[in-house]
Amino acid sequence: MYESGLDAYQHAATEARAASASPQELVLMLIDGLLDEIARADGHMRARNFERKGQSIGKCIQILGGLDTALDMENGGETAANLHRLYDYCGRQLFEASLRNEVEGLRAVERIIGNLREGWQTLAHNASVPGAARG
Repeated sequence: MYESGLDAYQHAATEARAASASPQELVLMLIDGLLDEIARADGHMRARNFERKGQSIGKCIQILGGLDTALDMENGGETAANLHRLYDYCGRQLFEASLRNEVEGLRAVERIIGNLREGWQTLAHNASVPGAARG
C-alpha cells in the first residue's frame, strides 16, 4: 500500500491533521494533494513513465471527484454549480493532457486550481480570525 516508511508516516500525519481540520482546511488539503499529484504526473510525463503518469492522472481525477461530491448542490447555489463545472472541466483537461502527453494541459489545470486554492485559503483565514468575515 505504501511505497516506504516515509509514505506511511506522511499518510498518518495527514489523517491526524484532517481529523481536526475545518471544512475549509479539508478542501485546502485536497487541493494541495491535487497540486502535488499534478506535479508528479508532470514528472512522470517528462520521464516518459507512462504507467506512473496514468496512475497520477487517475489520482488527480479521484481528488477532483472528491471535491465535487463534497459540494452542496441543493444549498450551494451558483457557486456550487460553477465549482462543479470547473472540476468537470479540469478532469477532462487532465484526461486529454494524459492522452496526448502534453505537459501544457497539466499547467492549465495547475493554474486554475492554484487560483481556486487562493480563494479557499482566504476563506479559511477569514473563518479562523474572529471578526474577519464581518469586515
